Amino acid sequence: VVLAQDSGNVIRTTLDNIQTQQYASLVTGLASRGKSVIRDLDPEDDLTFLRIRSKKNEIMVAHTKQYLIVVLQNPKEL
Repeated sequence: VVLAQDSGNVIRTTLDNIQTQQYASLVTGLASRGKSVIRDLDPEDDLTFLRIRSKKNEIMVAHTKQYLIVVLQNPKEL
């Protein structure tokens, strides 16, 4: 779990430093792009939740105006 500001500054994490910085920077950019796409489709709408699943990980991102909550889990363990 990673809790970060919208700018990418990490507030709390359960990951090691390398993983935290990697996920925080990449997911912040991805959420920003997703938010832009949603706004292009409907200017009155906003991105609030993003879920990405791969063979290795499932990444869930809750996005507010100020914060990002990133949760990582192994889909094989579900």
